[in-house]
Amino acid sequence: MEEWVGSAWNKLITRVAIREYPSAAVTLPQMEKILGIVFRGLGGDPGLRVQQATAERHGARRSWLARMAGSADKTHFAGIDGASLNLPERIALFPNAELNRDLYLWLAALAAHDVPDGEWIVRNQRATVVALARFPGLESRYRRLVTACISQRIDPDGMPADEAGQERAIRAALNEPGTVSQLPPLQRRKAKALQPVPLWLYPLPGTTGAPRKLQHQDSEGSTVAAESHKRFKAERVDMPQDKNGMLMIFRAESLLSWAEYIKVNRSLDDDPDPDAARAAENLDQLSVAQDNDRVASRVRFDLDLPAVAEDDMPLGPGILLPEWDHRSRQLKRDYCKLQTMQARHAPAMPLPAYLRQQATRLRNQFACLAPARRWLKGQADGIEPDIDAWVRRQADRQAGVTDNSDRLYLTQVQQERDLACLVLADLSLSTDAWVSNEQKVIDVIRDSLLLFAEALSSTGDRFALCGFSSLKRGHVRYQELKSFAQSYDDRARGMVQAIRPGYYTRLGAAIRHSTDLLQREPCRQKLLLILSDGKPHDIDLYEGRYGIEDSRMSLNEARHQGIRPFCVTIDREGASYLPHLFGAQGYTLLRRPEELSLRLPLLYAQLTRN
Repeated sequence: MEEWVGSAWNKLITRVAIREYPSAAVTLPQMEKILGIVFRGLGGDPGLRVQQATAERHGARRSWLARMAGSADKTHFAGIDGASLNLPERIALFPNAELNRDLYLWLAALAAHDVPDGEWIVRNQRATVVALARFPGLESRYRRLVTACISQRIDPDGMPADEAGQERAIRAALNEPGTVSQLPPLQRRKAKALQPVPLWLYPLPGTTGAPRKLQHQDSEGSTVAAESHKRFKAERVDMPQDKNGMLMIFRAESLLSWAEYIKVNRSLDDDPDPDAARAAENLDQLSVAQDNDRVASRVRFDLDLPAVAEDDMPLGPGILLPEWDHRSRQLKRDYCKLQTMQARHAPAMPLPAYLRQQATRLRNQFACLAPARRWLKGQADGIEPDIDAWVRRQADRQAGVTDNSDRLYLTQVQQERDLACLVLADLSLSTDAWVSNEQKVIDVIRDSLLLFAEALSSTGDRFALCGFSSLKRGHVRYQELKSFAQSYDDRARGMVQAIRPGYYTRLGAAIRHSTDLLQREPCRQKLLLILSDGKPHDIDLYEGRYGIEDSRMSLNEARHQGIRPFCVTIDREGASYLPHLFGAQGYTLLRRPEELSLRLPLLYAQLTRN
């Protein structure tokens, strides 16, 4: 009975203390696409993506109910880092869902006008003034948000003098942006931090201008839970010397204190801890350490380069390529080394039996795109008379109209498709994932390349099939499955069927080499078709915005040389970065990866229709 009463009391006091309105909640997944459009449309950095902010303790004064319930001690601070616009996971501050939605839109508009210069409170006021001046339509929404926000804040009349002074300054800055240059200082040692201001952006960890209690140690990354996509604050620490928490040196007389010791770090094993995610929920900050010990040999085998006898065969000494560094805004010359390769063991093979029926249907459909001879009417010279032209001439003469035109013949011309296409397939380690009980991503890509080649072989278009993966900047592997000069035969089919998952995805280098190959073709139209299952990534610095900006620069270089890039992806999160890379009309997302083999040839027909 006592336990039941305690549980009921805890639920009651927690429900009363939480000042949220679940029925009016608006979540970030619901607003993500709209916020991206608003942020970029109002002038925000197009390279930033919208993602969830981490929950942090604010250290501010709370109501006595919140203190009793032990709640409302964390909040999601909105802000901008080098790669993303971080916004709360959900907003349920106001009883009106429209107000919660407007708060998301206001934060996106404020972020689009934020300039990382000056104190935290000054920056937010300056961004507010500029946003309202450029877009007066935001004024009414902003005023409604300010009124609703101030009504929920603790009354400064019940605070100590120094905290009350800061609270009044915050209210003045919200009501009249630009009128507060700094916050009054806190005088008492036990003074509480400012209450979070949901209408403002907060600075990055470790940056200057952060309000008291909001600065924390610089983080080298954040961890995303695979199931819930919840982000955690993380820090990099050194690996502890004693990695066995239960092994310790103790004296016999301290045996009674054994219960004081707990295992704080566990040994590595093959089975994941089912309670790890639950334990992480209660941590303010995750600590990540680099363990130099080698673990299972299976993992080492997957990540290391294979033996020379088993690896693909390199073609030539390698090619040095540049890479774009968006932080220093410079192109690093000869920074990457790309190695063209071919499968060492790839015997000539016919088309698999299970693909022959689809291949026959595609060849028949694409045969209409093959070059054909067509008649030209009304020519001055030709192989046959133009009967229509002669009839019109005789009719004009009967009507008394003089026609001296000599265009009275038909001739035939050869209709040509002056087009070259290079298909660049992502062969990274992620393609080893299963898409169904019978197929992996690499199997889908293999079948897609085979059917695509069968379809194009009936059109007479020049095409090449290539794949790529990478292991840091010094080892970008570029698989030549079929070159432009090579005919599509059983040997080419054998090369395609020999592909296997590689390593990582250094997309920029692969695009630059593909651009060079297309530039050597004398065709008027050139298409670079990219098959991808994820964003650019490698285990060195090539991740996050660095990889995306380098890939974007390589695509811009291709466009300047007259090449049209287009991406086909199965990455369901591709909408967060692909518009920045390829443009709104430069990519397509397949919800079902198994559709790739049939959609790819039809997509090619649409792209080359004109």
